[in-house]
Amino acid sequence: MIAAVVLAAGESSRMGRDKALLPFRGSTFLEEIVSTLWQAQVKKMVVVLGHHAKQVQASVKLGDTEVVGNPRYREGQTSSLQAGLLALNEEVEGILLCLVDHPFISVSLVRKLTEAFQKQKSPAVIPTYKGKHGHPVIFSRALFSEFKALGPNEGANVVARRHRAETAFVEVDDARILRDVDTVADYEKLIAEER
Repeated sequence: MIAAVVLAAGESSRMGRDKALLPFRGSTFLEEIVSTLWQAQVKKMVVVLGHHAKQVQASVKLGDTEVVGNPRYREGQTSSLQAGLLALNEEVEGILLCLVDHPFISVSLVRKLTEAFQKQKSPAVIPTYKGKHGHPVIFSRALFSEFKALGPNEGANVVARRHRAETAFVEVDDARILRDVDTVADYEKLIAEER
């Protein structure tokens, strides 16, 4: 089983408000991601919250999603990944790692990545567009201990680079896998395009 881990714990300092709650397609960034993952028939999902966790959880509909609090969220994204991993049991073969500022996940993309993971048994599956790496990514259980051992100043890419030779790169025809929404200008551009 592949579980989705959605990281939504950050302070969104460049945006000035919680990215998880940004209005998008009639809901919010976080709800859009969670809804798409359920539609793609992900069997288990963990959302990691930190900054304004109670406010975020009270403001969104997450259904059967397991919500995990990360009291160490100020230490950065790696601490949230580690909190998400601790919520998983032995049945989980890998995680689909999603970031709340990448709201462009599609059902077809999730299915394409999970099929590649199940067929190739690679430690990592990364979508690419014209050779550039995007999100979300899948990491095998074989890498969980390495993620748990990372220090606060080390990102998941430290582990990903170690296993680059064994990684499955899946070319997709969607440039949005490269796009994150970090600033007000990024968000305003996105909303203008969605109109």
